[in-house]
Amino acid sequence: MDTAAKTSIVSPVAPTDGTGAKQAPVADQKAMSEKKPVRARQDDKWKIFSGTANDALAKDVCEFLELPLGKACIRRFSDGETYVQIEENVRGADVFMVQPTCDPVDVHLMQLLLLIDALKRASARRITVVIPYFGYARQDRKDKPRVPISSKLVADLLTTAGADRALVVDLHAPQIQGFFNIPVDHLFASPVLVDYFRKKQLPDLTVVSPDAGGVERARFFAKKMDSALAIVDKRRVEMDVTEVMHVIGDVKGRTCLILDDIIDTAGTLVKTAQALLEAGAREVHACATHAVLSGPAVERISKSGLAEVVVTDTIPLTEAGRNEPKIIVRSIAGLIGRAIQSIHEETSVSRLFL
Repeated sequence: MDTAAKTSIVSPVAPTDGTGAKQAPVADQKAMSEKKPVRARQDDKWKIFSGTANDALAKDVCEFLELPLGKACIRRFSDGETYVQIEENVRGADVFMVQPTCDPVDVHLMQLLLLIDALKRASARRITVVIPYFGYARQDRKDKPRVPISSKLVADLLTTAGADRALVVDLHAPQIQGFFNIPVDHLFASPVLVDYFRKKQLPDLTVVSPDAGGVERARFFAKKMDSALAIVDKRRVEMDVTEVMHVIGDVKGRTCLILDDIIDTAGTLVKTAQALLEAGAREVHACATHAVLSGPAVERISKSGLAEVVVTDTIPLTEAGRNEPKIIVRSIAGLIGRAIQSIHEETSVSRLFL
């Protein structure tokens, strides 16, 4: 090798500040002080996609993070099969797929599985499924002979399809996290709901659990609201039909707030409100994370003695739900957006809990 062809580059010695520590040149110091923080949209290896289940929520999350929503084609063949295609490069990207498995549950679940598979085959570095509402969560145990544990099956399907981790909101049963063989971040909508009711400053507030299974959730909420706690004992007589028995706790002359995770047909909710009013409650409010609102739910709420029903946008409301003045929607996009950012940046999500 011709050593004469080599060029030696000598870096200038940086001045010191008198203590021996080297200082950057003045021009560099000014550039550093004026440098803006890196914006989320400048990270082309961080992408968010959505199915058709709740496109509005996905767009709100992207707006919060200042990220464009990923381009994907989702359509159906004439025989009913679902077709998906990712329409941009995701090779080596950290991808988040936002898709609640709400009604029609099977269609949206199949979309999610196909989208995960498409991302995996497109060489995405990591795929996180963001499931604001996890369908089949109520079938979490074998409580009768010859029945499936559907939530375990869905968890296995997501993992097999290629999901690397999951982000869920208010699972019906927290132990469903154990059904996954991948990391699961379980968010709660309580920060959004607590903030809303704190601002209302309801007098003599009592938080009410509509059943024994929700006592822990209601106790946590009552602690944050600095309020009393009550429980409504109920007996389920058949599927989707419940019979309220009696109220445990003093609610006479007090403002009651029923707290639940899911409002499906609203039968439990309306009967609980009726039991509280009959027990002497002054006024009854309700809140829940997931507004499934199937069947006669909206009509029942409209005709009930409830003052208001506050829900989040994990599930898009039907037209009837949007037109019902008693139903108020609070956005959870900011909470999900901050969780997505923490996962991408490998920082703790514990700051998102109250």
